[in-house]
Amino acid sequence: MTQTASKVGVLPKEIGSLSQGVPAALPGTLFVLGSNGGMSVAPDADFPLLFGRNAPEVHVCVGVGDTRVSRRHGLITREYSRWMLRNTGKLPIRFPGSRLVLSGDRIELTSGYTPLFIVAPRQEHLLEVRISAHPAAGPGGVGDVYTERTFDGDERELDPQEKLVLVCLAQRYLQGDPQPQPLTWAQVADELQELRPDERWSRKKAAHIVTKVRQRLSKRDGVYGLVEEEVPPPVGNALNHNLISDLLITTTLTKADLILLDPALRRVSTRG
Repeated sequence: MTQTASKVGVLPKEIGSLSQGVPAALPGTLFVLGSNGGMSVAPDADFPLLFGRNAPEVHVCVGVGDTRVSRRHGLITREYSRWMLRNTGKLPIRFPGSRLVLSGDRIELTSGYTPLFIVAPRQEHLLEVRISAHPAAGPGGVGDVYTERTFDGDERELDPQEKLVLVCLAQRYLQGDPQPQPLTWAQVADELQELRPDERWSRKKAAHIVTKVRQRLSKRDGVYGLVEEEVPPPVGNALNHNLISDLLITTTLTKADLILLDPALRRVSTRG
């Protein structure tokens, strides 16, 4: 216990951004900084680091005051000389660029500085991570929001048929493809026709269903980037990509929905 404690340190809030460097440390030391400070963990500490909204239950706090962020949103552990991040919350975690780590997914963290973002519908919450490659130099007023139930009210309304088509369209995102793209309409139609042969799927039918969802979310919910006039040409896959991103961020679609594409369910009607 004492040995582990000696290999885990506290980073004060005043340390500033980890992008500017970290205190001298063994190669492979993990540094994590949230809104109220952070921690450093030596590579041999055998110390799983928890982060999330509930300060009393996690080691690094992120998303204070936003009940859309889970109380325990993620875990970083050392496994076979690698630091691994697991999303244990509901909202996705975005890496620099556009890659999303969905609920339940795991990904390796690389050496150097990595800003992570918990993607809530109205804002993103920064969690800074740095893994040292070489030795280098270089809260008040939240009340009961720590333990309040995680907000669960941003999911978009989809009927069973719409959800089926969108899970099929977005399956590469849900499967954790590092550079996902929506399936083509031909691929969606072929897969759904094989899954539900009695429902006569076609490219036109699948596209029509998704177009109606995009138009509805654009008009009723004010989601930007779902209609052509809001996207500069060439449009390509942008409209469907923007739609899928919104459905992932609002957790309307999750990895668990991939069960809808299970051939064992092929006789289950989407109208039920």
